[in-house]
Formats: sequence, C-alpha cells, structure tokens
Amino acid sequence: MSTLIIRRAVEADAEAIIRFNTAMALETEQKVLPEDQIRPGVTALFRKPEFGFYLVAESGGRVVGCLMVTYEWSDWRNGLFWWIQSVYVIPEFRRSGVYRSMYNKLRELAAGTHDHCGFRLYVEKENRAAQEAYTALGMHKTRYSIFEELIDRKEQEI
Repeated sequence: MSTLIIRRAVEADAEAIIRFNTAMALETEQKVLPEDQIRPGVTALFRKPEFGFYLVAESGGRVVGCLMVTYEWSDWRNGLFWWIQSVYVIPEFRRSGVYRSMYNKLRELAAGTHDHCGFRLYVEKENRAAQEAYTALGMHKTRYSIFEELIDRKEQEI
C-alpha cells in the first residue's frame, strides 16, 4: 500500500463519496440507492459546512475511504459531539489501518477546537468487524438505543 493521506474532502471528491454511499447501502442494508438520489445530500454538505464535513483517505492519488462528520450540540456538556457517519473503505483496503488513520485525523482536528466534547457513531448490530474496530480505538457501547421517524419529504415543498 502506498502512503495514505487523510484530508478533508473537497467537492471534487463527491463522485467517490457518492459511489461509496451506494456500495455501503448495498453491503449493509441490501438497498439499491440510485446515485442521483444520494448526490444532492452529498454535495449539499460542501455548501453547508455548519452541518459537518467529510474526510477522505487517499492512496496513490485514489480515494479509498471516507467518513462524514455531523454535529450534535450537548447542553449537558456545553459542547459538540461529532457524529461519525457514512464510513466506507473499499474492500481491498479494509483491515489495513485506513479507518484508524481517519479516526486519528478526527482526533487531531478535534483537539484544535474549543467546543468538541466527544465522538459518537451508530453501527449495524450485526457488523461485528466494525464494532471491533471502534472498540479497539477506545470507543464503547452506550446505554442508548436510536429511534427514528422518517418524514416523506416528497410531499413537502422544499
């Protein structure tokens, strides 16, 4: 493996991130998501940095992994949790330290802020390999479960 570079994504990385999101949906949830469905959400984040950012891992000039960070304000801690989402590493680079490098870059970025209070993420219950990777980096399961209600935005005017 050539030298790994971890950096904030730029809009030119959007196509790789879109491909990774479609691959992740198929791998983890057996969902086929059309790229044109994902593209608006991926590209919007580049124009709305107050919502978060992407990191990418690059090897030999090729983007081989990514993750997205979004923010959650914690009034209990008077700080921001950085939610790690949309983690994807291409298969041939898995188990080679790509995610570890991206996570360490997040730690470095967070150390330079005054309002960061921690990292959070959610993971599929059956994804033992990912859970082991997160645990090895010092993360632990919380006492919380995640609930959601999705809203059909197709019927709303945006």
